Parts: sequence; C-alpha cells; structure tokens
Amino acid sequence: MFHSFGAARRALMLGLAVLLFAAPACAKGLKVERLDVVTATGAHRFRVEVADTEATREQGLMFRDSLPADRGMLFDFHKAGPVAFWMKNTLIPLDMIFIAPDGRIVSIAHNAVPHDETPIPSGAPVLAVLEVRGGRADQIGARPGDRVRHRIFKP
Repeated sequence: MFHSFGAARRALMLGLAVLLFAAPACAKGLKVERLDVVTATGAHRFRVEVADTEATREQGLMFRDSLPADRGMLFDFHKAGPVAFWMKNTLIPLDMIFIAPDGRIVSIAHNAVPHDETPIPSGAPVLAVLEVRGGRADQIGARPGDRVRHRIFKP
C-alpha cells in the first residue's frame, strides 16, 4: 500500500511539473495589461507583461519556447534614453518595437535571431520597448511613426 501511494504521489508531482513548465504563463509577479498598436491597418490589441524593474527587464522573454500572436512584453525604462537589446538565452525570434515617451514608434528590429548576442540598438532615445512574436510587426503593418497606446505613454 505504501509503495503505491508513493508512486501515485510521484506521478502527481510529475504531472504538476509538466503543467507548470509547459504552459506559456507569464513570469512571476509581472502585471499583464492591455496595449494597442495603431497602424494604417487599424488598432491591434495585445496583452503584455510589463517588465518595469531591473530584474524583470533583465529576464525578459528568455527561456520561453512560444509566444501567442496577441501577447508580448513591454519593457518600461521610466526615463527616455538610448537602449540596446540582445537575444542571449532567448529561444524564439522576436520583433522589438522601440517606442518614444509619446507612444510613437521610433524603430523596429524584425525577427531578432534567437541566442544572438549582437546588440540591437534603439537608434534614438526611447521610453519603452515592446517585444512580440517574430514577424508580428509586419503582420499588423507596424512602421516607425505609428502609435502605441498604453498607460505609460503621454501623447
């Protein structure tokens, strides 16, 4: 009897571990908020995790093996300045949308290559960076000059 209880407990623990690590859940402690990217093709709604501390910005989307089309991560730097990102420990291609304090898209890095440690610069001072699944910026028609609507931007 004791042996079968141990086997059942191990099976339950294994099942829980699979659920926890296989699900594309957001990182611990990150707020998930609505964000809209407004392009010539309309307003495109995303649910984004907000990385607004040094620790959450450093972790970013590393080690994620998928990202749904309507999800992303918004890196809030609280103060405008030049930034550069890299793809170390990032498993999926990402589009990086660099955003000015007024919500205007400054530049876009398309399909950043997983694991590449080459810095990807913003090209101008930005308040935030939106990372979405690789190819998504083109799918919604995002271009420099388009607008991003979220509480951190002051138009």
